[in-house]
Amino acid sequence: MAIDKMIFTKRKSRTVAVILAFSGTLTISGSHKFYLGQPLWGIIYVLLSWTPIPKVACAIEGVWYLTQEEETFDRYFNLGESATRVSSSVGNQVESVANALRELEALRQDGLISEYEFEQKRRQMLDQI
Repeated sequence: MAIDKMIFTKRKSRTVAVILAFSGTLTISGSHKFYLGQPLWGIIYVLLSWTPIPKVACAIEGVWYLTQEEETFDRYFNLGESATRVSSSVGNQVESVANALRELEALRQDGLISEYEFEQKRRQMLDQI
């Protein structure tokens, strides 16, 4: 169960999917389907590998993945989670915690909170990151 969760939640690379799809035209077809978390389609491709159907489908899908925008690929295969959106949200969170820590430090220097209160609040904020 943990392996399934790890396989299906790990971020998929469009470049790897393109390479696997095009390699399916020469070798065993369907490896890109397993990579993208579609094992049923991967099994169908392997079962039909004695026909030219999966090889043609691999070529078409390779072109499709190659011509897709990164956001479109993420929407289909990464549960809509864009790499740039994730990194920018983490950056915004770190920035907001840093600003809050600066304000907390100013309160401590002004004598409005004790050293103990400052340290307690600082640890809580750092745990949010």
